Amino acid sequence: NECLTGNHNCIFGLFCINTEGSFRCQRETGCGTGYELTDNNRCQDIDECVLGSHNCGPEFSCTNTAGSFRCRPKETCAPGHVQDAIGNCIDINECVVYTSPCPPGQTCINSPGSFTCRRNTITCGRGYHLTEDGARCEDVDECRAGGVCGGHGCVNLIGSYRCECRVGYVFNSISKLCDDINECRHYPGTLCAHKCENTDGSYRCSCTSGFKLASDARSCEDVNECETNPCGQECANVYGSYQCYCRRGYQGSTSFYNIDECALPTGGHVCSYRCANAPGSFYCTCPTAGYTLAPNGRSCQDIDECATGGHTCSASQSCFNVQGGFRCLSFECPRRDCSCQPNDFSCPLDPVHLITYTVLSLPTFRDFTGPEEIVFLRTAAAAPYPGSADVMFDIQSADDQLSFDVIKSVYQGMIMGVVRQVKPITGPKEVVVEVTMNYVKSGVVSHRNIVEIHLFISEFWF
Repeated sequence: NECLTGNHNCIFGLFCINTEGSFRCQRETGCGTGYELTDNNRCQDIDECVLGSHNCGPEFSCTNTAGSFRCRPKETCAPGHVQDAIGNCIDINECVVYTSPCPPGQTCINSPGSFTCRRNTITCGRGYHLTEDGARCEDVDECRAGGVCGGHGCVNLIGSYRCECRVGYVFNSISKLCDDINECRHYPGTLCAHKCENTDGSYRCSCTSGFKLASDARSCEDVNECETNPCGQECANVYGSYQCYCRRGYQGSTSFYNIDECALPTGGHVCSYRCANAPGSFYCTCPTAGYTLAPNGRSCQDIDECATGGHTCSASQSCFNVQGGFRCLSFECPRRDCSCQPNDFSCPLDPVHLITYTVLSLPTFRDFTGPEEIVFLRTAAAAPYPGSADVMFDIQSADDQLSFDVIKSVYQGMIMGVVRQVKPITGPKEVVVEVTMNYVKSGVVSHRNIVEIHLFISEFWF
């Protein structure tokens, strides 16, 4: 009994069975399903496909495996599908079969034969963005990007940011930018004396014409334009400008030329007689005889030859000075007695009691507007009252043009006669005007006085 004596060669897992004249080795346990024990006590795979012991249908082919077999479809399924035990093609759900088939932040969506990855639908508000895994929103640090505030300071806020603007700018919460402050519009009339011009972050003052900016860059100072000699002759600085002046006798604004004062519309009144132009001035002249220039340099003064002894009158004559000369006069009274004697009945018929001679020198009036009062005749009669005498005045003779008249007036209770020139007369000319003064009482001329006025009219006016 080799099994008892130990003279057998059964290995571990086999037990020895004695036989007549020998022994055999037998497994302690069976080989299991799909295996069979061979003669040498080894487990050998059973090829079900060869033996026909498989249960594969006609659409499947049998493929032996260790200890079993597999029924494989004779037709394969499209990619993304797998066949079941009866040969049907079943879609593979990759979203379940595979681990994380999509990148972070995306969701796997199965589809027949495949799958797609779709970004997560989480929506972040302004100032936030999704994390890399797409699971949540986090704040965006806008300041890190740089340049968002255009060179101004940047302060990050949760979901936003704020610009720390430099002086002269203000933060715009809508545009999130620093806007320039228009100082000229915000503070009108307070920053600059004249004109204000806005600049980026500041402002600039300027002045109107005729002024320059002061050292404080805000006030304006008057420019003395006369320092640059802008005028040809005289210059006077005024506030904000200047004024050019001509020297006496010149006119113009920038270029100057001599004024012919004698040719001006008022030149006829510059000199009383005659005007002569000179560079920058003029001078006046007088007639060559009988006149001399007055101290004012414009008027002509008559030379009184009678007072200076420059006349040629005889001792029996009276020297009478006239404009520009003199006259030698001699008046003879009538030979008869002008007073009425008692019992002289013819005297009232010729009641001339008094003849008076008056001599006047008159100029030729330049602008005669008339009438001109030349002689005042004073009487001895008071203003008339009932029963008193009245005086009537009349021009007996004069020039042919009837250039004179006489009117009656009352002055301080006395009757006066005023002889007037009513028409212009151009000299030289001598005119004798005879005026009668008739004393009337009870409607009858009681007596009459005669006044002879000798007028010497000069040819010049002054």
